[in-house]
Amino acid sequence: MAALQEKQVQHQECGDCPIRHRAVCARCDTDELVALEQLKYYRSFQAGQTVIWSGDRMDFVASVVSGIATLTQTMEDGRRQMVGLLLPSDFVGRPGRMIASYDVTATTDLVMCCFRRKPFEDMMVKTPHVAQRLLEMTLDELDAAREWMLLLGRKTAREKIASLLAIIARRDASLHLRQPSSQLTVDLPLTREEMADYLGLTLETVSRQISALKRDGVIRLEGKRQIVIPDLRRLLEEAGDDSDGGMLA
Repeated sequence: MAALQEKQVQHQECGDCPIRHRAVCARCDTDELVALEQLKYYRSFQAGQTVIWSGDRMDFVASVVSGIATLTQTMEDGRRQMVGLLLPSDFVGRPGRMIASYDVTATTDLVMCCFRRKPFEDMMVKTPHVAQRLLEMTLDELDAAREWMLLLGRKTAREKIASLLAIIARRDASLHLRQPSSQLTVDLPLTREEMADYLGLTLETVSRQISALKRDGVIRLEGKRQIVIPDLRRLLEEAGDDSDGGMLA
């Protein structure tokens, strides 16, 4: 299992954690954080490394501290489909579920704050703030999945690209405690090939639509991965979402 090959990461205090306000521990009081400190450990994965294979026993749960990972399912005939993204503060694994449902692969260099599954489950019984926050995150994930069904089933190729960019931009602003401003600059965590796989489009369509958004002034490209969004409201309009809506904050 690739998860055994990870590098160890220096221990970090919860108070200094960059995802503290969004993670599963967001509602914890001082005593609860002390309990979490005694359980947690860090894992680091290189870009392209598999964190866990579908069907493997998953003895840990974790929060993504930095980096991006993908969730992928493989069909019986070998076809693969990317079914989700794990962004900073997202939770990996399910208490009470021992077997991984998806392949989890690091798209960029990845750092995860991990807990052994059984001690975490025991702690949830004694720490209601963790259980409450995990429920909130699970419901948010369900809402996002329903919105993604709309995106894949009804939106045009241009709207799909704009929606994905808006998701990444709004999450980045939320993670860094910034209000979405008139201009945002974000690093795109996916290659165009990965975007095509995730959105159910061809590589040529993704490239054509990104070029069209650039030509129309909706986005600017700086380097291979950095995207400047001059006006988030304009991007949301292109995505088919209004400024008060959107699929993921």
